[in-house]
Amino acid sequence: MRLFVSVDLPASLTESIRELQAGFDDPAGLDFVDPGQAHVTLKFLGDVDDSAYDALVAALSRAVGDAGVGPFDATFGGLGVFPSLDYIRVVWLGVDDGADELAALHEAVEEACVGRGFDPEAHDFTPHVTLGRMKHAGGKARVQEVVRERHPVVGTVRVEEVRLTESARTAEGAVYETRERFAL
Repeated sequence: MRLFVSVDLPASLTESIRELQAGFDDPAGLDFVDPGQAHVTLKFLGDVDDSAYDALVAALSRAVGDAGVGPFDATFGGLGVFPSLDYIRVVWLGVDDGADELAALHEAVEEACVGRGFDPEAHDFTPHVTLGRMKHAGGKARVQEVVRERHPVVGTVRVEEVRLTESARTAEGAVYETRERFAL
């Protein structure tokens, strides 16, 4: 099964994210993700063998518990891109408040997963919600303009748990199912 560890945004922010995406005026080459599946990925695990699942869940439960992070408020705002404005692959919504707590959770999850044999991240952690992916550079100038000129605030949510989520690929795109919840 294909898994990732995340902090999910509530349905109450779905319409705000949809409006934010609409503010890009549908630039060529930018494919938006479903705002109903908005989340901050703490760790992408990829394909996990069923035989490793229980030990992974136990390690994640310990990691979240040992991270020293209790429930907190996170404010989602600001825009950015990966890897750079010159070469855009991902357009994202940032985290104004709560970034330190998300980073602490990421570090604990990363350490637990690497200890279970998963590959370490190849880049620094930037807490974000993916808004869309650039398939080609046709609308790059518009995306650059919006990212440079706007700092939208989508909303503040109370983060009380981390989730282990299964991602199933379908013809209509990825379908996510929460497999486990780890309370803060």
